[in-house]
Amino acid sequence: MPQKRKKRKEPASGDCENQVEGDGGTSFGSESGDKKTEGKPEEKKPKKTAAVAKGPPLTEAVKASRLKMAPSIAEFHFNKKRVRMISENSDLKEGAQGILYWMSRDQRVQDNWAFLYAQRLALKQNLPLHVAFCLVPKFLEATIRQFGFMLKGLKEVAEECQELSIPFHLLIGFAKDTLPPFVAKHNIAGVVTDFAPLRVPMQWVQEVQERLPPDVPFVQVDAHNVVPCWVASEKQEYGARTIRRKIHDRLCEFLTGFPPVIQHPHQAASQAEPIDWDACSASLEVDRSVPEVEWAKPGSAAGLLVLGEFVQERLKFFSSDRNNPNRAALSNLSPWFHFGQVSVQRAILEVRKHRTRCRESVEAFIEEALIRRELADNFCFYNPNYDKVEGAYEWAKTTLKLHATDKRPHLYTLKQLEEGKTHDQLWNAAQLQMVHEGKMHGFLRMYWAKKILEWTNSPEEALKFSIYLNDRYELDGRDPNGYVGCMWSVCGIHDQGWAERAVFGKIRYMNYAGCTKKFDVGQFERKYNPRKFAK
Repeated sequence: MPQKRKKRKEPASGDCENQVEGDGGTSFGSESGDKKTEGKPEEKKPKKTAAVAKGPPLTEAVKASRLKMAPSIAEFHFNKKRVRMISENSDLKEGAQGILYWMSRDQRVQDNWAFLYAQRLALKQNLPLHVAFCLVPKFLEATIRQFGFMLKGLKEVAEECQELSIPFHLLIGFAKDTLPPFVAKHNIAGVVTDFAPLRVPMQWVQEVQERLPPDVPFVQVDAHNVVPCWVASEKQEYGARTIRRKIHDRLCEFLTGFPPVIQHPHQAASQAEPIDWDACSASLEVDRSVPEVEWAKPGSAAGLLVLGEFVQERLKFFSSDRNNPNRAALSNLSPWFHFGQVSVQRAILEVRKHRTRCRESVEAFIEEALIRRELADNFCFYNPNYDKVEGAYEWAKTTLKLHATDKRPHLYTLKQLEEGKTHDQLWNAAQLQMVHEGKMHGFLRMYWAKKILEWTNSPEEALKFSIYLNDRYELDGRDPNGYVGCMWSVCGIHDQGWAERAVFGKIRYMNYAGCTKKFDVGQFERKYNPRKFAK
């Protein structure tokens, strides 16, 4: 008779240390993940933590760590499970004159598996390497705030590529119209792109595939997730508890350091055309009434500085204070993660080094940056209705339908919500933080979206409004974490049924009183008082 299986213990983030170098979050920006939103939190005295050892600046330490992994990708054992074929043909075209990396989601040079794989192919074939980015005139609800951040980051990418003798081409227009002619003009042997699970980028990939010559292979590399989305699971996972073990079991294989992208030894016959960045910005068909923010400097270099500051100054508070909007405890990395300017894998590798002095914070950060963030990609990849009520679980759709006609305590228009003109001063403060800073605190994003469900005519309208506002104002909007954050708040995705109540049905409820038990609500309301933003 078989013995009863013992329950397996979840691995700690420090496992498989020999495989690696010495904000995925349940919230939209993956920096605040406590969903136990009601009830008095356990009061803990701050723990004394060991002093952080002063070493070289993070950027220099990271450069050294890459060289320690391997001199280049040619000497590194690349895990081909990170790659999936898009085209039927897998053989590189003979007699060609280059390899192309079509950069899209992951807008950085170093710590980029897609870039590294493209250079690996080029080095093996003794071919030049080209990088291209297709600048579309508009994308969903993105404004000049998000496009400006992206363009400044791409300018840094172009400069770094030039230093490495890799031409960077900024192609104006949609990929289906610009990439195939580029491939033909430069006699490209094969195309590599990165991975995004949202429908529009996936449509771009399909359109390019249909238009590329049949003798040019086309592959996709997941350079955003630690464990490639299609490797972590072959189906939509119900929640964090169902995907956590699958990801942890793969960390020894995938959570490794990166080799460097190196000076490319094979020169292209034709160099990239000079880029007029101001003209590119002027050509965009986007709303310019939402200004760029000053606190977040775009680019990988700036992002690594933020990572370094987090590790040195805020990581020790992350476990205890990440749900307190009045404390500086978050990584604040979500804008750089969203645009792929900083690798989440790099952030995890750096944070893990500090597990001895603040283990709880390291574990909490990895839960959000790894498990919750990759769960969001899983949901969007396998659920075509990731931004619609139709994408919710059956129990959630049923309970929302049963309570769709319940009387709402307040009803607000989109304009009233956008301007932060509700009866709830905490909600207004959170909305104004997002409007003016481009980033709402992670804990408040959950409260914010749940109140929209309570104050609008239907779940469908609530989801539409919350996604619109998130995508319009958040630097990290239009992201799997954003869609999952709205779907969790409004439709109970990755959650369970709770005590039934009006409007919400069995969807988890949050209220003002619960927030007062978490943090000093008045302090936050005073900081983002509407009078401070009055013109």
